[in-house]
Amino acid sequence: MNHTTVPAYAAPSPKAPLERITVPRRAPGEHDILIEIKYAGICHSDLHTVRGEWGDDGNFPIVPGHEIAGVVAAVGSGVTRYAVGDRVGVGCFVDSCRTCENCLAGLQQYCTGELGMVGTYGATGRDGQVTYGGYSTHIVVDENYALRIPDSIPLDAAAPLLCAGITLYSPLAHWKAGPGKKVAIVGLGGLGHMGVKIAHAMGAEVTVLSQSLRKKDDGLRLGAAHFHATSDPATFEALAGTFDLIVNTVSADVDLDAYLGLLRTGGTLVQVGAPEKPLPISPFALITQRKSFAGSMIGGIPETQEMLDFCGKHGLGADIELIRADQINEAYERVLASDVRYRFVIDTATI
Repeated sequence: MNHTTVPAYAAPSPKAPLERITVPRRAPGEHDILIEIKYAGICHSDLHTVRGEWGDDGNFPIVPGHEIAGVVAAVGSGVTRYAVGDRVGVGCFVDSCRTCENCLAGLQQYCTGELGMVGTYGATGRDGQVTYGGYSTHIVVDENYALRIPDSIPLDAAAPLLCAGITLYSPLAHWKAGPGKKVAIVGLGGLGHMGVKIAHAMGAEVTVLSQSLRKKDDGLRLGAAHFHATSDPATFEALAGTFDLIVNTVSADVDLDAYLGLLRTGGTLVQVGAPEKPLPISPFALITQRKSFAGSMIGGIPETQEMLDFCGKHGLGADIELIRADQINEAYERVLASDVRYRFVIDTATI
């Protein structure tokens, strides 16, 4: 089944509503696979990008979507990793230089080569063509940049794992969340709810730090042992010096010094949310108890596969609300209003 153009939903310009268009897809090369996309998650990064909030006008029109779950529809002559009918996913990037130190170490998301990490949408690939994301019916990717989705995870619940899942799994694994560790997740949204599930499955004692107690029942259901409101100053007094690891998922201004105060000696606060403006931090919040402030961004191909296998083993998927393609603009407004529990997923059969 050869495709030269496929239907998709795109933002024609910054801040413009998304609309249905057609976009080109290359014919599968020797090592490419053609994926029939079944579901695509809506990530907050999609909103930031199409609204021009990260300071880059990008390659408009932009077809967002880097939480992709589907089925292999065709394979190139040299493909060895996948066969037609396999359940596969595509995450936040579709290529990298493949030769730099990070790529060779399986850390393609930190590629330092000339090509750099090629984003799934709005980037320029090695063929000089703009990449178009998962809000479409099909995508062609190199087999080495696709992931195998375990049979135990429904495809619609698996799609958000390709960004939200790995974004939380990577820091939790790197900083060794597990039995005996106290982990706090800041924010119970698309990222945060996966952080609670994964940290709990790793064996850590999980606390949710949310603006209010509105989602407390959900947090406890997802695996948190404790739930506290950050709007209450008493929370920061009661929990001072408590946590080994805090993962901040929110993309808004927060008082980093206050959150650093919740860490034990030697603890780490990891930033995975990407706010529009810089966040101030006091050196004294770090040096007085040998605390660390760190960042983390998605994961490489090996770690993303590890995450999917972990989620498959533990029966983890995202909590989703399935929508039609003609509801994308409405869903964007609801994401901005934090009115989703906890990830919108597009049924791409409706595009």
